[in-house]
Amino acid sequence: MVSKPKELLEELSHEGPHDVLRGNLALAGLPGVVFTPRSGLSLPAVAFGHGWLQPPGRYRGLLSHLASWGIVAAAPATQLGPLPSHRLLAADLRTTLDIVTGVRLGPDSISVDPARLGVAGHSTGGGSAVLAAAASDGVRCVATYAAAQTLPSASAAAASVSAPGLHLAADGDLVAPAIGNSEAIAKAWGGPVQFRKLDKSTHLAVTEGSHWSQRLLHGKPKHRVQTLVRALFTAFFLTHLTKTDKYRPLLESDVKRAAIDFERGPESVPA
Repeated sequence: MVSKPKELLEELSHEGPHDVLRGNLALAGLPGVVFTPRSGLSLPAVAFGHGWLQPPGRYRGLLSHLASWGIVAAAPATQLGPLPSHRLLAADLRTTLDIVTGVRLGPDSISVDPARLGVAGHSTGGGSAVLAAAASDGVRCVATYAAAQTLPSASAAAASVSAPGLHLAADGDLVAPAIGNSEAIAKAWGGPVQFRKLDKSTHLAVTEGSHWSQRLLHGKPKHRVQTLVRALFTAFFLTHLTKTDKYRPLLESDVKRAAIDFERGPESVPA
């Protein structure tokens, strides 16, 4: 029996069945963190781009959540200053995927399938994820929250991305309003794409803990938004990186506080 979207949302709002290990990307030459299931072969993997001034530790719950559902999740800790290079962060996301596919992860049997790779990100890290996908044929899907425009332009790069995209916007975002940022990226997308606007959310709602940058940027962490983003990201990556259709009904439906605002399926993408 096919589960209802509400039931799937509830299921994915909780941690998955895997114990999670935390590692350090610096051991492989790139500052950052990596979260993995305790064991598993040919796993999917996602490289996550942090937002402006946000250390990867502010996304620990999201990365750990993905790992608990069997997805290796890694985030480079580079370009953390006030004048980051979005192009270099995009390159570091690609390097992160190279590391997790080419380096032994953990003490037990853990490996990543190079044909099951995705990128994700928040704010300018979301825009950099789009740049990374545009420059790599190996990226199979892209998910962002409150994506912000980058230099070079993320919306211009989006037109050349044929992989599926999921873009979540914050309805109260005063830092990167959807209209010129995540919505523009979604509507320029070259492949299948979905855009949702999350109610009662702000630019920093997906981040965790406290950080001095909250004095500069509007918004603060919000548990309900974090839970919703974790569930939708997990459904999206499991669907597109593991070829399971179990969670597709959630992706195809409006959910409370995250209705589908814009969508274009494979059949509508020009050949």
